[in-house]
Amino acid sequence: MSDEVQPGFVRVRMDLSYDGSGFSGWAKQAGGRRTVQGEIEDALRTVTRSGETTYELTVAGRTDAGVHARGQVAHVDLPGELWAEHREKLLKRLAGRLSKDVRVWSLAEAPAGFNARFSAVWRRYAYRVTDNPGGVDPLLRGHVLWHDWPLDVDAMNEAARRLLGEHDFAAYCKRREGATTIRTLQALALERGADGIITATVRADAFCHNMVRSLIGALLFVGDGHRGPEWPGKVLAAGVRDSAVHVVRPHGLTLEEVGYPADELLAARNKEARNRRSLPGAGCC
Repeated sequence: MSDEVQPGFVRVRMDLSYDGSGFSGWAKQAGGRRTVQGEIEDALRTVTRSGETTYELTVAGRTDAGVHARGQVAHVDLPGELWAEHREKLLKRLAGRLSKDVRVWSLAEAPAGFNARFSAVWRRYAYRVTDNPGGVDPLLRGHVLWHDWPLDVDAMNEAARRLLGEHDFAAYCKRREGATTIRTLQALALERGADGIITATVRADAFCHNMVRSLIGALLFVGDGHRGPEWPGKVLAAGVRDSAVHVVRPHGLTLEEVGYPADELLAARNKEARNRRSLPGAGCC
């Protein structure tokens, strides 16, 4: 996949957010299911009067069904003439066309070499859960998980610290053919707010499928006393899925922010992100 923009086209960075409750994830799907990508591409085609032409979006992180995003980033390559004609009013026109559960906040010509997916150096997610015996505030029910056991945040943080760094997270990922499960977990910490809601902040260079929700599932088992703080690390070291690790429900998860390097480092980052990863000392095959 090349980062070269075709002659006559302009790469546009798009910053957006959405409530994932009514979407079958980010990526377009067959069968008419409602997706964030499909919704935005349809709106873009309509407001630019592009007829049957669809301008495809590339996204920083494909979120699953029910997962939210506050700081998602995508890019789209548009014909230069179309961009020049619509750029001043495109944001407002999209606001008028899109459903209220998805918003585009900014549109800007991207720097040379920018790729929403491969240029990113980290993604930061938040997972929110409450152990309030009365349940979840009804106004937050679509964004906070209820766990019906008291949770020890200190024990969860002790377990979380043992998972930091570069590892093969195969034990916490749903495998995909030809895809590596090696990731660098840069941050994993939990904090209980004054409202009693526990927010887990999770940041990594990238995430494999179900990784965040599996990690949270393991930490909840530690927090409610079913497992000791050493258990999630042992699962990681074993390198295989453990039936005791539950993939928690998606509605507690939000993509909060995506980080990118300085413009002059974009090309190098794109190349690095496409390389097949291996751990030090691992064989090639």
